[in-house]
Amino acid sequence: GEITALVGPSGRGKGPAAKLSARFWDIGQGAITLGGIDISKIEPETLLRYFSVVFQDVVLFNASVMDNIRIGRRDATDEEVLRVAHLAQCDEFVTRMPDGYRTIIGENGNTLSGGQKQRIAIARAILKDAPVIIFDEATSALDNETEKYINKTVMSVKKDKLILMIAHRPSTIETADCRFEV
Repeated sequence: GEITALVGPSGRGKGPAAKLSARFWDIGQGAITLGGIDISKIEPETLLRYFSVVFQDVVLFNASVMDNIRIGRRDATDEEVLRVAHLAQCDEFVTRMPDGYRTIIGENGNTLSGGQKQRIAIARAILKDAPVIIFDEATSALDNETEKYINKTVMSVKKDKLILMIAHRPSTIETADCRFEV
């Protein structure tokens, strides 16, 4: 139920902290624990079940908006996908697409803006419903109004979750319970 934020200029290690905590990289010394367990002792496949990660550079597939969000949880119903898409402010742009949520968005979402890609990734992360969500500059391509709405969304889903927000802009971490400047 807490949001912890790392904020500071580029080159200070915020991004690597996210990659280390989800064990995309292994640490050279020290320990990172999740629930008191050293993550180096947990199989990477098992560990990733506990994490949803939204990076600044979003990876999307040549599939529909609906399918790209559903990657968060393959067995999700259409209603569940649409609910999280609404929370992540996807309706605003998807309703203007020729086939709505069934529109194919091209390889790596090449028909979308950076902010639209980030909203799809945020919806995907919320849908996964993992106990830890990492937002690594996940709102960097959003305008101020959309970022404020996304922050409200994060507040509404934070119950029973640990959220790590990494950002350059202080406005991104206004809702954080704990802030660390690096």
